[in-house]
Amino acid sequence: MARETVEVPITGKILSVEVKVGDAVKEGDVICVLESMKMENPILAAVGGKVVEVTVKPDQVVKPGEKIAVIEY
Repeated sequence: MARETVEVPITGKILSVEVKVGDAVKEGDVICVLESMKMENPILAAVGGKVVEVTVKPDQVVKPGEKIAVIEY
């Protein structure tokens, strides 16, 4: 099975995590919400599949390139 790694696009703070390991997601589903410069940015799944790893939690400060989740498809 192929894997898609969802990465942080911009520096910010994780406000909420909308998925957990084992969840099925469709392309475009919200993985988490990232706050940056007082704006809420939904981070979306690029592919449909099953979430096999989630590496962030609410209130965590993240930087570009850090892993948010891994989706197997």
